[in-house]
Amino acid sequence: MKISRLLPVLALAFAGASFAADKHADGHEVKPMHGGAVAEAKDIDYELVAKADKLQLYMRDHGKPLDPSGMTAKVTLLSGSDKQEAQLQPVDGKLEAAGSFKVAAGTKAVVAVTKAGKAVASVRFVLK
Repeated sequence: MKISRLLPVLALAFAGASFAADKHADGHEVKPMHGGAVAEAKDIDYELVAKADKLQLYMRDHGKPLDPSGMTAKVTLLSGSDKQEAQLQPVDGKLEAAGSFKVAAGTKAVVAVTKAGKAVASVRFVLK
């Protein structure tokens, strides 16, 4: 297949995947409980609350909070040509990092969650 024909197919596939990120396989929407951006990966709901001085990642399994003990996450924020990274650590039932972050509307965030050094999930968000 020629590249010129493959590109529209790939674009459509990725558009469908990003649209589905706000819904579970059973069709119900994933709603924020802490005012952040939400996404679902591997049957876990992730909510990223991004503020200028703090990043927080909440995780829920079928509506129940997931214990972040032994977990960490690396957040990569992409805003235009700016790239910023932060490590999140367990704090009071969530993963969190404090600092100075560029989190304007439209900023994209990629979160790589690990537990005991092994990859758990990669989750993508677009901040509103």
